[in-house]
Amino acid sequence: MSITALPRRIGRVAFRCDASLTLGSGHVMRCLTLAQALQAEGSDCHFLCRGEPGHLLDQIRAAGFTAHELPASEAFSQEQDAAACRSALDALRPDWLIADHYALAAEWESALRGSGRHLLVIDDLADRAHVADLLLDQNLGRQTSDYASLLPATCRVLAGPHYALLRDEFATARTRSLRHRQVPALRHILISFGGADAHNLSGAVLRALQGSRLPTDCRITVILGAANPWQQETRGLAVQMPWATEVKINVADMARHLASADLVIGAAGGSAWERCCLGVPSVLLIQAENQRAGTQALLEAGAALFAERPEDLAAGLAQLAPPRLSTLSASAAAICDGLGAQRVVRTMKELS
Repeated sequence: MSITALPRRIGRVAFRCDASLTLGSGHVMRCLTLAQALQAEGSDCHFLCRGEPGHLLDQIRAAGFTAHELPASEAFSQEQDAAACRSALDALRPDWLIADHYALAAEWESALRGSGRHLLVIDDLADRAHVADLLLDQNLGRQTSDYASLLPATCRVLAGPHYALLRDEFATARTRSLRHRQVPALRHILISFGGADAHNLSGAVLRALQGSRLPTDCRITVILGAANPWQQETRGLAVQMPWATEVKINVADMARHLASADLVIGAAGGSAWERCCLGVPSVLLIQAENQRAGTQALLEAGAALFAERPEDLAAGLAQLAPPRLSTLSASAAAICDGLGAQRVVRTMKELS
């Protein structure tokens, strides 16, 4: 009889990520998801974040984690950021240091390599070198080979939506949501562009929909983040809509809202994997150029539609017959099952 040792428990984990009106909230939100999965396994999780306008330090603390505020800085450099993090990390001595930040790469990682036993990098771009033990890129179409020249030979890569960092609520709601789509119809449209929506796409979409030919009994829900600066304007637009339109701020039960939606108009960031898990058809608009590749991958998989501009929505929605909604839903649901965070934690334990 052979005996296999169980993976060790991960004691302390430190996350380096930021949210702001410019960056949005996606990096922090997916790190919070991973922190919750680690906490469920007994880990002690800490966050190091800059106090930029639109930060989520209070939300991190409300979720039960320690948040260390780093000073805001107009001149961001990897060297300065590493220096700002060093004292906190030297005190924490984490088992794992997790970096989720487009402005950080091998220079920052090398400077802090001794501050944690292991390093996990969360990336989407495959455009810079890292010195990690583990790299996660949860994007559709991403291949391990995309990082071949950017990582040490010993680094393990987790690639694709199989590892998408989603909260437990999405896997729990998956069956109910897919059942809702067995009789497809356009009765409920949800609009969501993340925490900040810096370009106010939510408002632009509402204006564009005013001229569309939606069913008279259709209803619309707009979900905004707490840091969204357009809340009052969006509420004003909502009361002018020909259909019942509700604006909700910083919802805590996104899976429930998505599960009841027949279509989502949003962006191809991390929230795209939430919609895929629940099989929700989507129409995508691009908020930033780094979302273009992800948008294209979802289009090629038949899991979403694309609108170049909000003004293009009215014509596109008029062509959304029930069979098309059903096809989009099935293609989306095949991409992601909502168990990615557990898979990432399992891999971290194996490497510890």
